[in-house]
Amino acid sequence: MQGLDQFFAIGEQQRYATLLGVVVVLFFFVHRSQSAQPQLNYRDVSNAELSAASASLAKALPGSVFFGPHPIFVESIQSYWATQERDIVPQCIVRPRSAREVATAIGIIKNDYDLRTGRGDLPSPFAIRSGGHSPIPGAANTDGGIVIDLRLLNKIVPSRDGLTVTIGSGARWLDVSSTLDNKGLAVAGGRNSAVGVGGLTLGGGISFFSPRVGFVCNNILSYEIVLADGTIITASASSNPGLWRALKGGSNNFGVVTSFIARSFPSTNIWSGFLYMTGSKSNHVINAFHEFTKAKPGVYDEYAGGPLVCFSYLQKLGVNVISTHLAYTKPVRLPADPLYRELFFTTTVKNDHATLLETYAAYKRGAEAMRRVRGMIWTLVLEPLLPAMMREGQPHSLGLATRTEPLVIVLFTVVWKDTTDDELVDQSTRGIIRQIDQYAASRGTADTYRYLNDCASWQRPFDGYGAENKRFLQDMSRVYDPNGLFQRACVGGFKLDMDRVSLLQPDLTNVTGQTVKRNTVLES
Repeated sequence: MQGLDQFFAIGEQQRYATLLGVVVVLFFFVHRSQSAQPQLNYRDVSNAELSAASASLAKALPGSVFFGPHPIFVESIQSYWATQERDIVPQCIVRPRSAREVATAIGIIKNDYDLRTGRGDLPSPFAIRSGGHSPIPGAANTDGGIVIDLRLLNKIVPSRDGLTVTIGSGARWLDVSSTLDNKGLAVAGGRNSAVGVGGLTLGGGISFFSPRVGFVCNNILSYEIVLADGTIITASASSNPGLWRALKGGSNNFGVVTSFIARSFPSTNIWSGFLYMTGSKSNHVINAFHEFTKAKPGVYDEYAGGPLVCFSYLQKLGVNVISTHLAYTKPVRLPADPLYRELFFTTTVKNDHATLLETYAAYKRGAEAMRRVRGMIWTLVLEPLLPAMMREGQPHSLGLATRTEPLVIVLFTVVWKDTTDDELVDQSTRGIIRQIDQYAASRGTADTYRYLNDCASWQRPFDGYGAENKRFLQDMSRVYDPNGLFQRACVGGFKLDMDRVSLLQPDLTNVTGQTVKRNTVLES
């Protein structure tokens, strides 16, 4: 396990590391047990108050559409990961049981969209939910609108030859792993069992297997997707190949993906665990992380997944803790408290030692700025993005294929209790990213890539894909969603910055000057 031994050595220097880990686990347990379930008012909605789209959905899909305070409606809202998403109450929730029911729902939503935009009104919002894990408010929920909850589309069917597996987009990665474990198989999938398949995969996705097989999206052989006009098509290397590539990092901008066919491979037990250390070991850990990440291809072990280095400030205890998640994939991370408010935000830098130290210094300044935020847990995670991870697998739209040196994904997470602290948290986190980006730019160690699944709502991940890749995604949107349903009415995700004029252009040309058609392969 090239490089990982350095982390073990640091842990051995602190004999009470195990005790520290126990303290942290007990803290999270007590932290959660003291939280009360929020009580929202899911009142009855009379027929007179229903939007035209909601009424049509209830009529067309009577067994799959739910309103408050029906228990299924309440369960759906209360099962979101973050409190910010639970605070949002839609008008109705659609729980389709097949791709055909998704197509029916999209057809009704599209008809309502056409009527509203045709008379100059704003479209009624709708959201698409897979696992509901994003902490961004409105990522998979919409106030007073329609939510398409895909969690019943959760079938996992391995092929007889063990080379592929069909996965419903509403499944969780825990379900996928449980099914494949029994067959001695695995796929490049999420590292948190509670995360949904759909959102992670469409955002690119990083796996413990990524050093060997690339991003999660690079291992998707085909997508079943419902387009804005309600048609169900397959996107693969041989059918709609442009869309196939666009879906590899393009989020929810092209339709509703109902299932994926992923490449599977033999895998039995893997090794995984955490090392816990006090904050006094921060420089040692950053040094070890830097040395691991700068290893050249052929030197580092492609089976070493990680390390994920997390620096956390626990406001209730007033202590800094370092945890290092190590995995070795050759031979269930605990969820954060879902009743607390949470935010992710990210940047990317080159593997420069001074930049990593400055990133940690910025993290310390953030802890000081938010020290009085009640219940705050402030965490910095450093994650290596190795050249092999960027190039392995099929073409994608992430803009990383030409990178030749390792990068570091810098992820910050902050958990807090009270809405009164939202503004302070938002301002502080924006400032931290700005400081790191400015420092990295001054040293020539900045990088434009932003991992979409870790971005905050104010970040612009598609800009980091590069102008050519972003134009490619916009071209695919014009081909497969010419009226802009998924740009203007579908909330959540990150959009492609297409104004109404560009959405309605009849002559579509890609960046090479060729006319874009559904079965044209566009390579970056």
